[in-house]
Parts: sequence; structure tokens; C-alpha cells
Amino acid sequence: MSFFSTRLEFLRTVGNRQRADLLGKELGLFTYGDLIQRYPFRYLDRTQVYRIADLHEDLPMVQVRGVLRGKELIGEGPKQRLVAKIGDGSGELDVVWFKGVKWVQHVAKNNVEYTVFGKPTVFNGRPQMAHPELEETTEAKPGQSFLQPVYNTSEKLKNYHKVDSKAIMRMVGELLKLAGSHIAESLSAELMANYALMPKAQAMQQIHFPQTTELLQAARFRLKFEELFYVQLKLLRQRDQRKAVLAGQIFKEVPTLVDFYQNHLPFDLTGAQKRVIHDIYKDFCTGKQMNRLLQGDVGSGKTIVAFIAMLMAADNGAQSCLMAPTEILADQHFVGLKQYADQLGITLGKLTGSTKPRDRKVLHEGLRDGTLHMLVGTHALLEDVVQFRNLGLTIMDEQHRFGVAQRSKLWQKNPYVIPHVLVMTATPIPRTLAMTLYGDLDVSVIDELPAGRKPIVTVHRYDGNRLKVFEFIRDQVKLGRQVYIVYPLIEESETLDYKDLTDGYESVSRAFPEYQISIVHGRMKAEDKDFEMQRFIRRETQIMVATTVIEVGVNVPNASVLVIESAERFGLSQLHQLRGRVGRGADQSYCILMTGFKLSADARTRLETMVRTNNGFEIADIDLKLRGPGDLMGTQQSGVLDLLIADLAKDGRILTASREAAQAILNADPELLLPANENIRRHIESLPATALNWSRIS
Repeated sequence: MSFFSTRLEFLRTVGNRQRADLLGKELGLFTYGDLIQRYPFRYLDRTQVYRIADLHEDLPMVQVRGVLRGKELIGEGPKQRLVAKIGDGSGELDVVWFKGVKWVQHVAKNNVEYTVFGKPTVFNGRPQMAHPELEETTEAKPGQSFLQPVYNTSEKLKNYHKVDSKAIMRMVGELLKLAGSHIAESLSAELMANYALMPKAQAMQQIHFPQTTELLQAARFRLKFEELFYVQLKLLRQRDQRKAVLAGQIFKEVPTLVDFYQNHLPFDLTGAQKRVIHDIYKDFCTGKQMNRLLQGDVGSGKTIVAFIAMLMAADNGAQSCLMAPTEILADQHFVGLKQYADQLGITLGKLTGSTKPRDRKVLHEGLRDGTLHMLVGTHALLEDVVQFRNLGLTIMDEQHRFGVAQRSKLWQKNPYVIPHVLVMTATPIPRTLAMTLYGDLDVSVIDELPAGRKPIVTVHRYDGNRLKVFEFIRDQVKLGRQVYIVYPLIEESETLDYKDLTDGYESVSRAFPEYQISIVHGRMKAEDKDFEMQRFIRRETQIMVATTVIEVGVNVPNASVLVIESAERFGLSQLHQLRGRVGRGADQSYCILMTGFKLSADARTRLETMVRTNNGFEIADIDLKLRGPGDLMGTQQSGVLDLLIADLAKDGRILTASREAAQAILNADPELLLPANENIRRHIESLPATALNWSRIS
């Protein structure tokens, strides 16, 4: 057993088994390795001594040095408090204790110089500190760190077991004394030199008990770099090993695609689309399985890229399928692509939950005998009865809505050679998150909109401007446009003070008696929802009142106004997704964000961002900073981001550097067999096979 897998009950400062069990239960700390990597979340600056005359309420916790000039008990019973006066020549500070009064009275001596550490406040015009730390100045230990670490703990540990931040600090201090010789260097000498990295043992000491701010920064950089380096090394190795092992069908011949380009494609592809198609074709020619993530903002033209990839498969005798998360989206893909497939003599089918049994039978036969070349559908594609003759390409739209098990079930539809995989998303993923969550995939980005599309004009309006907004809607409908009005709730809520759809529908009907209005929400039956959608698409209704069910996949080029009620209720990426419902035609489109006057700082940031930019990737980066990676992609549950110190919202540059370093090492030494990489290999070998974060001490 290694030193770092020793259980915490054996550490003298932990004290007993019960305390150790609680540390495990409350904080997930079971072993020496867990504790030494429980990094402080902030530090109290004890390097500076303030004059009493300079104290004010806006300061954080600060340090004062002065002589105790007297103390007295004030009040009686439970309200009794001890007040001592500390003077330093510039002024006098009242130091107050409401608890532990007898003990402080006993240890605090008049006419002795003390160092006092606490949060300054002002009471009756005099500076004051409640319950500060107090120690005789003469007792200051030589070499003691004055950047004091602060550790997260829990209420239960603090209140019932006296395990506060200081208790954890003592445990870590004791452990570091024992651990010195056991902290092995886990990076190569070349990496250390190239990136000016502090040695591991020194970094572990300085992250907990930094002697200076500069040493703390260096320790943080070292540990963040190491953590992200091992995340990337793991992902890149998985990718390279998969490419080496998994064969993919070769799709080199493209006669139908050439015909499509020359005779049937009614618009020019953007430079970004051409670049992505080139990436995909290159993958198809390698003989290795393609695993590619395609990111592109709403309306950037991902679907036509997917169709072109499907044509390449068809040209080489392989079938393909495109799976969407909803029937509405599957229908939209099918209708959009069927016209091209028919012109090219390619058979394209659609399979969803509402496909009739008679039609299913025909589809299944066509898939099995190979006469059906392409299939668009929903989760219905995953059913065991759906069998292909030769599935060569699987495409998933809005891939984050499908689980890993569902994706792999699709890949198993070809028992002989794994199909190529293209996963698409219109939810912009911040670069740092994409490199970490999808670091084992090749990533392509469509970062320009088709020609002729005008950027959507976004404005923020308060509820007080509602009549003006309604007037604007009326003007737009008179011009022949259509309007979405989106609500966060279906019905009024007692707990949430947000606009609701039921009430909204009535007020919109009263405001626009001359127009037809559709209503769509998640509790409606699929056929009712579809009926209302189709009325709107056929322009039989001018206004659609809806919940966020329209977030994914309704394509109505004539709809040019989107009003989002209680916009502060929505996250940034959802606001951006909703905004993508308009701006799909040649007309100028508008997005109006309606809110009340009371807004949190985060809500203001979200609204200002939406008004300022249409760039999905910029929006995603700000969303990441506001919400953190766990909330953004549900990654905390998946265990993908088991990060100890790195922060994807702030450490993009370190992540990029660490990925480049990992890639360079694997290019030169894929199996890590060279002597120069011995530290890295030895560290990986010391980890259990189930380890998620390869930078953890084992």
C-alpha cells in the first residue's frame, strides 16, 4: 500500500476513527492523498500590518499590532461581553468577545503587545473587531507563513466536531511534515524546463502554506498545468488508440456529390462549410473510423453539411442515418433534404414514434436490402428491429440530448465495421470545455452565417414599455411577418413571480383581436402541437404563443420577431438558442427581451451580453464564467470534470499549452517508453485503472 492511500484515522491531528469517518462522509476525504489535494479556496493576507487609524469597514480581514490597554465586562447573563482596548499610537481599537469570555479574560493580559487578526467594523464611530484571533507578538514563530490558507468544511463538522478551516490547516500541516519524501515528481524534466514549472513537492508545500504571493502563483500554475496536462494526455491517448484500432469504411468515390454541386445546390456554401466538408472527406479516406464533433451556430448550415457527408457514404455503397432529439426537428430535416434526395435519385426515409406500422414495414425492408440509402429519425432508430444492410455513417443532431448508451447502440447497427460518427450541436460549447469534454473527438467549427442573412437585432425592454412593444409587433405583422412570444411557465406559479403562458395567451388575444394566434406547450399531445406548428408554418396564424418547446428546430423563415417574457428567468445559452428561431429569412429579424425592473447582477450580465453580441462562442464563454462547467453541460454527474484545482472558465491558456505539450509527447513517444518520459509513465502506472483524474496522487 502506498503512503498516500493510508487512511486518515492514522494522522495524529485527525485524532480518532469517528472524526475520520465524518471527514469522509462530509468532505470526501478518506486518505492522505485526498487530504493533501484538498486545496485552500482562498488565503488570508497576514503579511501586512495596518495602523488602527487606517481601518475602515470596506477592508477584508486584516492584521493590527498594538498594546492591550485595558478590558472590561459589559452586561449580564447571556448578553455579557468582554471589550478590550488595543492601542498602536495612531488610535485605539475595541476588540469584543461574546463567546468564550472567561477564557479570553484569563489569557489576555494588560500592557502586553498583541497581534490581532479579524474583520474591522465601526460601532458608535469607533473601530471595532468582533472575535478576532489574538496572539502575543513575541510569540510570532520564525518562518511562519503569513498567507493563511482557508479550507472549505461543512456546518456539521464545524458545529459538532470542531473541524473548522483551522483544524484542517493543522491536519494538512502535520501531513506535509510526513509526506515530503513520498511526493514523487510526475512530470518530465523537459516539461518542467519548457514551462518553468515548480517541482511537485515544493508546489504541494506552497499551495497550502505559501511564503509569498509569487510562490503561491507559481505553485498554482504548476498544479493546474499538471492537472490539465493529464486530462489531455488521457483524452488524446484514447483518440489515438481508437484511430489505431478501429477501422472505418473508405468513401473516396463522389460522383453523385459532384452532380449535386454542379446541378442542384441552389446556393453557394460558405468558406467554413467547405472547410468542414474537406475535414470529413479527409477522414473518410483514411480507412480509420471518423469521430468528429461539428459545432455551428443556429442557422449556420450544419444540415446541408450532414447531407453532403451522407451523399459521400451513398456514393460508396453505404447507408447513413441522421438522428434528431424531437419529431419536429426530424420532420424539418426530412422535408428539407427530401427535395435534394429526389433530384439525385437517392431514397430517403423517415422513422419516428408516430410512423404508421404499414410504413415501418416498408422502411425496414428497404434498410435490410439496401434500397433505402438514408434514414432520418428520432430515438425510434435505436429499436432492435431497425437493421441496416451496411450502415456506414451515423449523425446525431443536438448530440448532448443523447446518452452515451444510446449513441453506442447506433454504432452497433453494423456488426462488421463500426460506422463513422458525426455529432452536431448548435449549442456553442466554450473552447476550453470542448477540449476537455470532447478532447477525444476531432472538432470542426462552422463560424460564419450563409450569405444574405442579417444579424438579429436584440433589445432589452422593461414591462413598462409593453404597449410600445405591442405596437412594434403590430407594425411587423402588417408587413407580413410572423411573431413568437415565449413564456417560461405554462401556468401561474405561487412561488415564482414570472409571466405565464396561460395568462399571456389571454392578454395577447385581447391586444391583437384582429390576428390569429397559435399556442404550443410541452403538455400538449404531439399531434395537437404539430397541428398548431403547421398552421403557423402555413401562415394561417400570425402570432405563436409558446414555451421553450420551440427552442430546438422550428424553421419558419417568415417569423422575424421573437419576444421572450421574463427573460431574466433563462440562462444565456437558452436565450441564444431561442433567438435562433428568428433570423432564418432575408428580412431583418428582432429579439425583444422583456423583464421587470428587479434584476440580479448575473441577469443584467446575461441580458447585456445578448444585446451586445450574436456570437455563440463568445456567449458560451461568458455563460461558462457565470455558471461553471458542471451546470453548463451536466458534467459533474458524468465525472468527466473531476478537477481539483484547474478552472475551465479561467484557465484556457494553461489548457491550450497543456494540450499542445501532451500532443507533442504522444507524437514522439506514443507508448511513453523513452527514458525522458519515465516520470509520466511511472505516475500513470501507479493509478488504479478506474482513475478519472490522472493528476491525482495515488
